[in-house]
Amino acid sequence: MSVKSLIVSIVCVAVTLGGGIKEAAAMLDINTWTTTTGARVMFVAAPDLPMVDVRVTLAAGSARDGEQPGLASLTANLLTEGAGEWSADEIAERLDAVGAKISTGVDRDMAWVTLRSLVEEPALNTALETLAAIVAQPRFSTADVERVRRNRLVALTRSEQQPGTVARKALYHMIFADHPYAHDPSGNIESVGAMQPEDLRQFHQRHYQAANAVISLVGALTRPQAEALVEQLSAEWTPGTPAPPISAVTPLAQGEVQRIDFPSSQTHVLVGAPGMRRNDPDYFPLYVGNHILGGGGLVSLLMESVREQRGLSYSVYSYFLPLAEDGPFILGLQTQNAQADAALAVLLDTLAQFIDQGPTEAQLAAAVDNITGGFPLRIASNSKIGHYLAVMGFYDLPLDHLERFNERVRAVTAEQIHDAFRRRVDLQRLHQVLVGRSE
Repeated sequence: MSVKSLIVSIVCVAVTLGGGIKEAAAMLDINTWTTTTGARVMFVAAPDLPMVDVRVTLAAGSARDGEQPGLASLTANLLTEGAGEWSADEIAERLDAVGAKISTGVDRDMAWVTLRSLVEEPALNTALETLAAIVAQPRFSTADVERVRRNRLVALTRSEQQPGTVARKALYHMIFADHPYAHDPSGNIESVGAMQPEDLRQFHQRHYQAANAVISLVGALTRPQAEALVEQLSAEWTPGTPAPPISAVTPLAQGEVQRIDFPSSQTHVLVGAPGMRRNDPDYFPLYVGNHILGGGGLVSLLMESVREQRGLSYSVYSYFLPLAEDGPFILGLQTQNAQADAALAVLLDTLAQFIDQGPTEAQLAAAVDNITGGFPLRIASNSKIGHYLAVMGFYDLPLDHLERFNERVRAVTAEQIHDAFRRRVDLQRLHQVLVGRSE
């Protein structure tokens, strides 16, 4: 059987076993230890499928860019463009030959490299050798950097023609001002255009270190096999030292309104302020409360008041994005230019009423049922479990975070939600951005 045929068969088996994965997700046996070089490991054995998902997560997100916005993102993009003794094409050929897949990414807090591979040899060894080189020995050649940089500049130029992107970037700058979270991970044209290969090499040397890394793996491995895998993967890593903490986010003194004229038929409306961090004591009241307010899709209060009752927008939403420090709390919608002010008023009125009154018991019960009922789907695959393990290890969440998630959701009361929103969301300190043609 060819590698590709085997992968197709595995996918079919995965569909059949989906229910079993969901049942097991609530009882994950999480093993954790530290590699010889100093990386933290989070491992869950999943013997049902002959595959393994590996995720290397590092404190190397865009908040570490310093004076060069886009540096972390460009560094991560270049990892697979040539590493060790292989070019980008050779890396792609090696992975394709064994049916493995490697990807990279960044957000404001972290950078990551993921691998999905069969556990059979020689597939696993080939994939692991490639991953090790990508993380520890990227080339950052002048030609590769120039090619990727040109592509990024094209993407940044195009993003200036997208009103939703313009609105999001403007709101982040208003919310976070001089904080490292303010700039977009993709950077800006001026900064990216000036980057040199040496800038990427220095960033990689500073941040791609064992003490800065969490390795999560989920798959058909025993504990000894997992230990051997992570030792092979991290053998060439510099032990290093953990990255310094990100500075605290300064609360807003007062809200402001920014209107950006844009040649579009619709206006993008965003409202936001600093929200909460990953280990926030109000995490669950704010999380459940936001599900009622605007995170629950068609059944949310914002959807009812803005779309169903008044027809002002097809989609309206709200969310908290918890980070190492307070990430944003954002509400948003898109509407016809002439209706922008009316839609914004309804958005703010609905939020004000929720802060003032809190949820009803019926609304809370429906939200809890929806969150807990949908939770298994979020951890119904090895890759999703690996992602959660990485988040738990990176933010130092308790090992029972997944196991007790639904329990903690069910424990939230309407009074706790009411109290948390009254303390944490101030209508007078919300920034507002409207991007569209002025009517």
